[in-house]
Formats: sequence, C-alpha cells, structure tokens
Amino acid sequence: MWRKTNVVANLLQTCIDKKSILPGKVLHAYILRSNLLADTFLCNRLIELYSICNDPTSAHHMFDQTPQKNIYSWNAILSSYCKAGNLTFARKVFEQMPERNVASWNNLISLMLKNGYQEKALDVYKLMVLEGFWPTHVTFASVLSACGSVLNLELGKRCHGLVIKIGLDKNIFVCNGLLSVYAKCGVVKEAIKVFGDIDDPNEVTFTTMMGGLGKINGVFEALEMFRMMCRKGVQIDSVSLSAVLSACAKVGEYGEFGCYEENYRFLCNVVLGEQVHGLVVKLGFECDLYLSNSLLDMYAKNGNMKSAETIFSNLGKVSVVSWNIMIAGYGQKGQKEKAVECLQRMRCCGFEPDEVTYINMLAACSKRGDVETARQMFDSLSCPSVISWNAIISGYSQNENHKEAIEFFREMQFQNVKPDRTTVAVILGSCAGMEFLEGGKQVHAASQKAALHMDNYVASGLISMYSKCGKIKMAECIFSYVPELDIVCWNSMIAGLTLNSLDKEAFMLFKQMQQGGMLPTEFSYTAILSCCAKLCSSFQGRQVHSQIVKDGYMNYVVVGTALVDMYCKCGDIDGARKYFDRMPVRNTVTWNEMIHGYAQNGRGDEAVRLYKNMIASGEKPDGITFIAVLTACSHSGLVDLGVRIFNSMQSDYGLEPELDHYTCIIDCLGRAGHFHDAELLMDKMPYKNDPIIWEVLLSSCRVHANVSLAQRAAEELFHLKPESSSPYVLLANIYSSLGRWDDVRAVRELMSDRQIVKDPGYSWTEDKEQDISLSVG
Repeated sequence: MWRKTNVVANLLQTCIDKKSILPGKVLHAYILRSNLLADTFLCNRLIELYSICNDPTSAHHMFDQTPQKNIYSWNAILSSYCKAGNLTFARKVFEQMPERNVASWNNLISLMLKNGYQEKALDVYKLMVLEGFWPTHVTFASVLSACGSVLNLELGKRCHGLVIKIGLDKNIFVCNGLLSVYAKCGVVKEAIKVFGDIDDPNEVTFTTMMGGLGKINGVFEALEMFRMMCRKGVQIDSVSLSAVLSACAKVGEYGEFGCYEENYRFLCNVVLGEQVHGLVVKLGFECDLYLSNSLLDMYAKNGNMKSAETIFSNLGKVSVVSWNIMIAGYGQKGQKEKAVECLQRMRCCGFEPDEVTYINMLAACSKRGDVETARQMFDSLSCPSVISWNAIISGYSQNENHKEAIEFFREMQFQNVKPDRTTVAVILGSCAGMEFLEGGKQVHAASQKAALHMDNYVASGLISMYSKCGKIKMAECIFSYVPELDIVCWNSMIAGLTLNSLDKEAFMLFKQMQQGGMLPTEFSYTAILSCCAKLCSSFQGRQVHSQIVKDGYMNYVVVGTALVDMYCKCGDIDGARKYFDRMPVRNTVTWNEMIHGYAQNGRGDEAVRLYKNMIASGEKPDGITFIAVLTACSHSGLVDLGVRIFNSMQSDYGLEPELDHYTCIIDCLGRAGHFHDAELLMDKMPYKNDPIIWEVLLSSCRVHANVSLAQRAAEELFHLKPESSSPYVLLANIYSSLGRWDDVRAVRELMSDRQIVKDPGYSWTEDKEQDISLSVG
C-alpha cells in the first residue's frame, strides 16, 4: 500500500512539474477507485496540481474532499487562490487557517503586491513579524519590492537590519531587493554599500544600480556600471540596455541648461546614448519593442527628434507608448503642430489615445502658450486623473493665467479628485503670482486636511506664497515647523526675506544654512547676491563671489548674471564687465544686466556698443534689452541713436513698444530739449493717460525751462494723480528758477487749498560695521 501511494505521488509530481492536467485527472480517478483519498499527502498533491494548472474550482473541490487537512493542505488552497488572483477568497482562507507558517504569510503578501496593494502588503508583513514569524528570502523579496514602490525608506532600512540579523545579507534576491529600495528612494550611497558587499552580482543587480544612478543624473557612473557588467561576463539583456538609455535620457528632461558643464554633460549623454544604440543593433535587440521605446525616449528627451523619427519609422511594431513618447518629444521642443499631427496619425493607425497621450498633448499646448487647445484636450477626457488635472492647472499657471488655474483647482475639488503635492504646490504658485493671500490661506488649509503641509515641496510653496503676499512672519513660522528642511525650503525662505527687504536677516539665514551642513545651490547664491545688490554692498558681494568660486558655481549662467547685476548696482562697472567677458555661457538676461549696468552708471556709448555686440552674437533682444539701451541713450544724450533703436523694435524684431519703452524715449527726447518730437510721439502713443509719461516730461521741462509745456504736464498730473505733491513741487521749482515768485506763491496756495503735503526727503548709507561675515570654518 505504501509503495502504491509512493508511485502515485511521484506520478502526480511529474504532472505538476509539466502542468499536465489530463494525466493528473486520470491519476485522480485512480486514487478514488483505489480508496487512496484518505491519504492527505496525495490530496495535497492534487490541490497543488489543479492550482498550478489554473483550475481553482477543482482545487477547492479537492480541498473540501480532503478528510484530514493539515497546514500543507491549507497552504495549497491558499496558493491556488493567490495564483488565480482572488484576494477575497485568499484572505478568507487565510483567516480560517487553524495554523499558519511563513509560507502562508508569503502567499498573502505576494498576492497583495500582485493586486497593487503595496501598503496593505506591508501591513501584513508587520503583523507577521509581530506574531513572531521569521521572514525568509521570499518574504524580503516581496516586502522590499513593496517598500521601493511606495518609497518607504524607513521600513526598508528596518528590513535591512533584520536581513543582517537573520543572515540573509548574502542572498542575491534579498540584496537586489535592498538595492531597489535605496535606488528608488534616491539613497544611492547606501545602494553602493550594498552593491559592494555582493559577491556575485547578476543582471538584476547591475540593472537596479544603473537605474538608481540614472535617477540622480549619474550618467557616467551608470555607464561605468554597465562596463563592469560586461567585464564580469554578466548576461546583457534588453532591460539592462534600457536602464542605460534611461540614464542617458535624464539630463534632457530638464530642458534648458544654466551651466557650461551641464551643456557639456548633455552633449556627452547624447554621444553615450548613440553608442548604446550601436550596441543594441550589434546584439540584435533592435526588434525588441520595449528597448526601441527606450531608444525613442532617449532621443526625444535629448531633443534629437530627427533620430527619434528615424527609429519610429523603422519600427516593425509600435505601441501606444511609442506614440506617446513621440508626442512628448515634440511637446518638449515646443512643436505643438507636430504633436497634434502625431496624435492624428496615431488615431488613423487604429491606436486609441490613453490618458498619458492627452497629458503629453496638454504639456505641448501649454509650452506654446496655447491653453485654449489644452483646455479642449482636457475636456475630451471622460474621467481625468489627478495627473491630468495637474497638467492643465500647471499649463494655466505657467502661462500666468492664475485666476483660471485657481478656478480649475476649485472644480477639481468639486469633482472629488483628491489633490496631491504637485497640485498644491502649483496652486500656491498661482496664489503667489496674484498675491492672492486669502486664496493661499484656503490652499494652506486644504494641504493640512490632506496631510501635505509638512511635505517639503508644499512647504516651499507656502513659504513663497506668504512671502510674496508680505506675510513674512507666517512664512518663517512654516519654515520653523518643517521637520526635515531641504535646500528648496532654505532657498524659498532666503528669497522671501530678500523680497521683503530683510536683507541682513537673509544673510544670517544663509550662514545658518551652511553651518547646518546644507550646501548652497545656484539659486541660493542668486538670492544672496540680490541682497548684496540691494544693499549696494560690494564688500559682502565679493565675499559671496569667493565662495561661489570655491563651490564651483562660476559657470552657471544664472549665478553669473546675478554677479554682473551685483557689481553693476554696487558701482563697480569695470568689475562687472571683466566677469561678463569671462562667462562661458550667457543668455539674454545676462546681456540685459550688463547693458543696464552701463546705462545706470552713465556710460551710454559702451551700453550701445554692447547692445550691437549682442545683436552680432546672434542673441535676440527682448523688451528688457530695449529698456536698458534706451535708458543708456537717454542718460548719455544719444537722441538720434535712441530714436533709431526705438523704431527698430517693431520693424526689426516684431516687438510692440510698451509703457516703459515710451517712457525711455520721451525722457531721451525731453532731456535733449526735443519737445516738439516728444509731443508728437505722445499724441499718437497708447499710454498718453499714464502719469509716469507726464512726470518724465515735466522733469525735462524743468531742465530746459519750458514753462508752457510744464504747465500742460502739471495740469495733466493734477488730474491723473490728484494726491501727489511731485507736480506741484516741480512746477514751483521751474517758476522759482525763472524768478516768477508770484507763480511760485500761487502753486503753494493751490497745494494748501487742496491739502497736498510734500513728501519728506531722506538719505541712506551703508554701515560697514554691520557687514555679516559669510565665512564658515
């Protein structure tokens, strides 16, 4: 009898191994005829057979027929439901089990992960440990995967400690799980430590490391990891090649670059991506759709749409993902028309756009400022997710349609879509842009309700919003309550203090940030240089400059521009130009600052010369450029040149002059005494009722003693700015300079009758003893 049972058991095991259900059913019939059903071992094998062959109904029927169920019987039926993905029945079986072992817990944890319930899987794991069960390598493989998915670094670290305690720190599956947690959470130093302790890393190990390094833009490090993988003879598959390509695509995600080194790294990444592309072809993976999509993504994110188009056109098989990558690539380059054309071709080819497609289209339209088309795209979504809401809200916010962004945020809440950290941060930016304090407070309350207010991303937005609304104390309060401040929060607080003219406090906070071990970024230095510029403190500015050199931020264009601005505003125009000439990368803002610096320091000829150099270099001037160069012409008496430059705005560059441009050219004409030309221009310009224009003209009339035009300008200002004392004082000064004392007396009596009080004057000097040392030991 025992021998017969043993033979049947072996035959059943063969059926299980080969997933052969028909021979298995024949054996089941033989067991029934031979009265062997009382053997629990055979019953367990039958449950396992039906489970492995995806027949949970037969497995359950066999379980019910088992006369003496043991823990293996319960685990077998639990495994059957887990394999079938039936979480409801699996949990019911789990709860009914008279006893459990580690396999029982592992089955349930694994099933929850398969169904996307990572948090619940982690809760089950915690309960398992609490009940005294020791996890196995199978447990850790599942749990660490869940930790990585939900970015639960704290639990991942606790698991790491238990792994070492149990002695599983050399198990490759566990080590790969630990690597995945640290890499996905961005803690690459810990991942490198784990990697260094692995004796025999496999392809999963290397792929995970490359993914983690790519996440922090460590493209060269990821490629070196790939080289090591090749040297060790580890099998290269499409997944590992995709990981390298993903790293090469990372820099392109950030769009424009503000640093000479970043541009160099960008070019290197493109070259490295092309080299990996060559390897893909050499290894015969060019037909792999997943890998082809990675190649498309790499080229698209690096802005090389020609190569992306070539790959796309040669794909034997495309997917919705392929189309989405192409649409996103066109959107990133601001080619909305091509993105729309791609969407149309996608539909013609029988592919149905998904939510990612529409999100990419929203981004493409928003980048071009076409928020109306973006709105139409959004309205075509039947049930938009929070990501779609974020895309349309961001589009409105980025195009400074802040009111519409806030209205969408309200509508989102009416639709019962729960905002996430991105939603809250974007809306806070819109509230800050409108200086809409009441709305900002409501968003603050909503963030507290959603438990998002302590998130660094949201906290930074709150600090900026309150700062821009003039509530600096509230910003400081939020800053003080954030549990773990990151550099973005520090930068927001420093910028907020600067914005509210608390420049010395900003210096103190900058020093405190460094003493706490936080390294400044280019944005930290930009904010602190703005303080130096506003204080006209070249002493502190030079200190900051030295630290910028020490920390390696010299080649960042945003930092260089701030340095030029600081030296110009501190009166060291030659120092500013010396640094300007050494900058490896400049943008329009950099040129504008240098031109404006010359203008403000009375060196108009050099300002105009630099303006011409800017045009010759291929840099396109903007509205600010013309304000700077027209100011220079005005201050230096370059009237004819100023008029020609003013006229070139629209004729050569398609820029419509705005109030500031008219103010500059009127000032230029007025200072030179060309009042007839100034009046002709004022009569036909669209800003004739703006008081600033008349104030500028009145000031020029005083210099040239043009009484009739001064009287006209003053009368206009009495009407436009009835409470201002400036026109009365300027007109009285003109009369007094000509000895017309009766007219002076009449102006003063008019001021008295209208209860106009002259504003008191004041002076300001820099207290050198109050300079704040920035040196940190």
